[in-house]
Amino acid sequence: MKVNGTPYRSIWPNKNGWSADIIDQTRLPHEFIIKTLSSLQDAAEAISVMRVRGAPLIGATAAYGLALAMHEDTTDEYLERAVKTLLATRPTAVNLRWALSRMQQVLSVSPAGERVTKAYAMATKICDEDVAINHAIGQHALGVIRDLWQQKPAGTESFHILTHCNAGWLATVDWGTALSAIYQAYDDGIPIHVWVDETRPRNQGAALTAWELQSHGIEHDVIVDNAGGHLMQHGQVDMVITGTDRTARNGDVCNKIGTYLKALAAFDNDVPFYVALPGPTIDWQMRDGVNGIPIEKRDSVEVTHVTGKTATGQIESVQITPDGVSASNYAFDVTPARLVTGLFTERGVCDASEDGLLGLYPEQAGSGL
Repeated sequence: MKVNGTPYRSIWPNKNGWSADIIDQTRLPHEFIIKTLSSLQDAAEAISVMRVRGAPLIGATAAYGLALAMHEDTTDEYLERAVKTLLATRPTAVNLRWALSRMQQVLSVSPAGERVTKAYAMATKICDEDVAINHAIGQHALGVIRDLWQQKPAGTESFHILTHCNAGWLATVDWGTALSAIYQAYDDGIPIHVWVDETRPRNQGAALTAWELQSHGIEHDVIVDNAGGHLMQHGQVDMVITGTDRTARNGDVCNKIGTYLKALAAFDNDVPFYVALPGPTIDWQMRDGVNGIPIEKRDSVEVTHVTGKTATGQIESVQITPDGVSASNYAFDVTPARLVTGLFTERGVCDASEDGLLGLYPEQAGSGL
């Protein structure tokens, strides 16, 4: 995607040939800062503090993290240490485990002298595959959006989509998942308007999704997280599309905290609720997402403080709660499959169920049993 007319991915090789560059998402939307990852610890820190976030991008960054580790030390011991270090950064997004497992399978059987070259080649391959996957997700979603748009009464000016958190190109290597669908529908000529949930406590919707949509020229309004149900009650939401950090085998989807409440409101108001996901986000070992997916708890300061730009242009963090109060910061929730209208994947659209997913991924029929 483009920033001020220049095409970017969210992670890419540095011109020195061995380190990796990222867009520091903790500085958006007020500052566009490129940060170079030059070590295993740089990659782990970037994932942990959410300089990069979103399940696909976490996986891609972890892949580069292992490549950086092999640039430092190609021994078996360091490979194992690097994998453990990166695995410990974020517990919920399954792409992290998937990417590290894929990298480790190749590197563990490679001679030490070949590990650096193979690690960088695999990291590049994972990134390129992610771009193709996310574009395909948008292509399949486009057909559904077009059908829903064509069902609107003649003279309807806009097709209103509500989304939660950021599932755009900043959450992937490029295109995004939920926003891939929105970008491609807009580019196809459908008059898209997006309701952008602010997504407390880190405000990824207000800070990142709004920034992306503004860059692409798509009409949108940022709304407080609790406004979605009201808009649905009054017919102002035509569909909901979110991303997911992990999808269980039974179709349960785990996404940013607050997604479950949007699904309940959509169900109560007969608003289609779709979830966009790449195949690597499916956890075939997980049969019950509600009871099985680990939910990350993050630092309470994300709840008690907020960061923004002052009237003088300074970026500052301020406390919004009384001194000494406690806060719990659950980062994700799980939406049961029964509330999900359908899943957008790179292989097509399916029901949120084991049968639906296996219809698109039949090679997984025996996994996790």
